[in-house]
Amino acid sequence: MNISVNPKQDTFHLYNHEVSYIMTVLPNGQLGQLYFGRRVHEREDYSYLLESKPRPMSSCVFDTDKCFSMEHIRQEYAVFGTTDFRMPAVEILQDNGSRISELLFHDYRIENGKPKLPGLPATYTEDESEAQTLIIGLEDPLTRIRLELFYTIFEKGGIIARSARFINNGKENVHLNTAMSLCMDLPDSDYDWIQFSGAWARERYPKTRHLEQGIQSVGSMRGHSSHNHNPFVILKRPSADEFQGEAIGFSLIYSGNFLAQAEVDAYDTTRFLMGIHPAGFDWKLSAGTSFQTPEAVMVYTDQGLNCLSQTFHRLYQKRLARGYWRDRERPILINNWEATYFDFNEEKILSIARRAKECGVELFVLDDGWFGQRNGEHAGLGDWFVNREKLPDGIAGLSEKIEEMGMMFGLWFEPEMVNMDSDLYREHPDWIIQTPGRRSSHGRFQYVLDFSRKEVVDRIYKMMEKILSDAKISYVKWDMNRSITECYSSALPADRQGEVYHRYILGVYDLYERLTSRFPHVLFESCASGGGRFDPGLLYYAPQGWTSDDTDAVERLKIQYGTSYCYPVSSMGSHVSVTPNHQLNRNTPLYTRANVAYFGTFGYELDLNRLTDEELEEVKEQVRFMKKYRRLIQYGTFYRLQSPFENNVAGWMVVSSDRREALVGRYKILNGTNQPFERMYLKGLDKDTKYLVNGNETHYGDELMHCGLVTTDASAGETAPGEKMSCDFDSELYVIEAV
Repeated sequence: MNISVNPKQDTFHLYNHEVSYIMTVLPNGQLGQLYFGRRVHEREDYSYLLESKPRPMSSCVFDTDKCFSMEHIRQEYAVFGTTDFRMPAVEILQDNGSRISELLFHDYRIENGKPKLPGLPATYTEDESEAQTLIIGLEDPLTRIRLELFYTIFEKGGIIARSARFINNGKENVHLNTAMSLCMDLPDSDYDWIQFSGAWARERYPKTRHLEQGIQSVGSMRGHSSHNHNPFVILKRPSADEFQGEAIGFSLIYSGNFLAQAEVDAYDTTRFLMGIHPAGFDWKLSAGTSFQTPEAVMVYTDQGLNCLSQTFHRLYQKRLARGYWRDRERPILINNWEATYFDFNEEKILSIARRAKECGVELFVLDDGWFGQRNGEHAGLGDWFVNREKLPDGIAGLSEKIEEMGMMFGLWFEPEMVNMDSDLYREHPDWIIQTPGRRSSHGRFQYVLDFSRKEVVDRIYKMMEKILSDAKISYVKWDMNRSITECYSSALPADRQGEVYHRYILGVYDLYERLTSRFPHVLFESCASGGGRFDPGLLYYAPQGWTSDDTDAVERLKIQYGTSYCYPVSSMGSHVSVTPNHQLNRNTPLYTRANVAYFGTFGYELDLNRLTDEELEEVKEQVRFMKKYRRLIQYGTFYRLQSPFENNVAGWMVVSSDRREALVGRYKILNGTNQPFERMYLKGLDKDTKYLVNGNETHYGDELMHCGLVTTDASAGETAPGEKMSCDFDSELYVIEAV
């Protein structure tokens, strides 16, 4: 890992064993992009990478030079209108109405390690030797706006973390209308674009198309990162697949409105932008103040999509997630939501908990309905005090009884929302986000509290802090069940209304920071109607998230498979639920529900008292299995083997760091008759090690990877006596152990 600066050529080269990133100061003083990709040798002069030609209809910077047009130059942080007509990384509205800026190179500095971003989540280092950060200062001589571009290169992996900070050193106020975290100009457009899209209960499906001239983008204007599009995009070469080829992943560590965009110009160069969505964004940058963009992470690989994902997994698991639970095995939990919904009392809760304890479950989570007058969706949100009619001994009393059983206790909150039928709303009707004189839309009969206001965040913190202090609570499920509409804050002046979306997210981060600091041993799990805010920003505060409200095992194959392109297994909340499934009315075998849910944090979302004795014994065995293998599952190296989006049989596996242990999951969606023989080609094993498969056969690692693991089931022909019948939604786990 190194950052090399050549002052004679005004070039900067960030590199480690896997990647190089090269920039230069352009003849007009702006910053240009020369190369991002596989590591190349250090040399004194990279100027040959800066190409220019006179082209018809180009506008040129210098009077005597017909070649130098910013329209055809690859840039680091592009400005619209100064001979560049592509979408910009920055747009600053000045007092005279101009939106033109000229951000010229001024200085640079290099810091060991990685500086924190004030008020924002970001990757970090625990030792300065893990990374180096280049900070390049650009200044506009007219407005005296200073822009600092941050580039962190980590010691391991093809990782560059980027962000931007604006400082107004001038005398006049300006407005940031666009302030992207990342601008990346690539020399060609021969890439497939992969986005991760969907909707509630079908989040993060990979969608692939080839880049074409024009603009392709995904984003969110919902006030949160959303179920619809995740703030993560991959550009891969068309020949690249899971196990070979070039790809670049772009991930934004942010939970609010975002834009990820690729613009291919008429000359087939590609500009990639990522950051806060500029639509609806208008930040007043007063004289003497600064603005910090969220962090964006770029990962390059030439070894395929699994390698790209594993790099993100390691980074986000170890240097984005933080705290007590970062490296610990996650407790097996049971959540009462699908078992009771709002209809419960203390005895019903304790009866579910007692049965869960008998099965070996470690954590009981009380979901929605324990507070205020909350007996349905219409009332109670915002009143974070216990409903004594349901729980006469309060949360403190219930948590003590659960702990006396030998289990931990967890609790559900939705702190960002309020019902109109609540004491909080009656006391402070102006505390919701609403536009004066306009209709206030509801979502699920609830409204969004104005977290851009400190007094609102303070009030919610005070109520939550009291509950968490008074009771024995080990886990918090933090939900968020609606998007922002009629975005307006009664506490901000007219010229700052464009700041509300971002200030709201800063308020969410502030509440998370305060609570996680005050209660460092509590495990926080983020949730937003399932996967509506499953993003890296929240992973910084909550090391796991509820992956989706869809608990059907077959649908979860797709959801967890798509999620794995960026996010580690340890971040995915995954539960066994009842059948028929409450979202799809589908019946799946109990073992398949577990075989899918194992590859996450694992738990149950049902009433164990309603299971048969035979099913309870199966649950006990599932819990024993998960306890034995959860460190391997949650912290091993994850491989996608066969996609449920492309195949009737899907597969994935995890491998221990020493490659002496692995676990393979095989999932058949629909059964067939007289089917072909099947094999699954494993990855990540040691080729010379002999492995025992499910305690029966032994095979060398190279056999399992190149000859394949035979996974043929009874559907390949006539079922033999004593042979397990295959069925729809069938599955099998293979334990691979070195001998």
